Amino acid sequence: MTAPAATAALARAGRVLRRLAAMAATLLATSFLVFSSLFLAPGDPAGFLTKGRSPSPEQLAEIRRQYGFDEPFLVRYWNWLDGVLHGDFGRSYLFHQDVGSVIWSRLPSSLLLIGVSALMIAVFGIGSGIVGALHRGSRTDRSLMLMVTVGAAAPAFVAALLLRSVLGVRLGWFPTIGNGAGVLDRLHHVILPAAALSVTFTALVTRVTRSAMLDELRREHVEVALSRGTPRRTVIRRHVLRNALGPIVTVSALLVSGMLVSTAIVETAFGMSGVGSLLVQCVDQLDFQVVQAIVLLVVAAFVIVNALVDLVQPLIDPRSAAAGSAR
Repeated sequence: MTAPAATAALARAGRVLRRLAAMAATLLATSFLVFSSLFLAPGDPAGFLTKGRSPSPEQLAEIRRQYGFDEPFLVRYWNWLDGVLHGDFGRSYLFHQDVGSVIWSRLPSSLLLIGVSALMIAVFGIGSGIVGALHRGSRTDRSLMLMVTVGAAAPAFVAALLLRSVLGVRLGWFPTIGNGAGVLDRLHHVILPAAALSVTFTALVTRVTRSAMLDELRREHVEVALSRGTPRRTVIRRHVLRNALGPIVTVSALLVSGMLVSTAIVETAFGMSGVGSLLVQCVDQLDFQVVQAIVLLVVAAFVIVNALVDLVQPLIDPRSAAAGSAR
């Protein structure tokens, strides 16, 4: 291996190590904040488990001992963190089961919802952005930008209510409640929730795609390629879309990683049994063990996706790697 190649390899390895260290530090700080949130709630945590009853002092003392409420804060945090690192998030106050089992039973429904939504965002968001950029200023572009403006301003619960009312209740094309049974039935049930979840994200991806495409279309090398007689379709594919993928992939990945939080609204509106509706239910019932686990998993997903995007970015757009090495 030559000296420049070895230097480049060491730089890449150092970059990966720095990203991993930053990711670990972020997750550690987040875990501390998430665990501390239990003490921000008013009242005695042991009182949450009595469900409005009036236990005796002896019973309260036994509850505190059983759940470790009588231990110092840092000891409890360390025990909880040690359990999390071994896959043990504690025991749910509401379901009387391991938190991991409760979340795992709901996770497939949420992953299916996010997966279908991500597919819709990729197809309609990126596709609309490309069409708008290639037909800038036309009636098609103006119509797309109008829909994007409306979609970006529409909250998920508004989209859910409209889609459920029109396509579900009035036209009867899709079911409006539940998860369904079987592969095809589950896909049929998830179409409306996925559409409601993806409306705002699709609008944002459309804007980013259109802007990135327009920036690349103005590049000098694109104009030179077109002036030399290179087919427009080839220029768009090789020189415009390829170079515009960097910001598109970055924004799309970060939006998808954050959709786990937005599922709470959509799953509740459509009566789906997923992680989002579980979060709403546990917040309402003060089941802090489950809430802490879900919040930590959401933050971990966001941090991991962000780190992966940073590492993959130089492969998508080598110019970003060159800019980073220049600094």
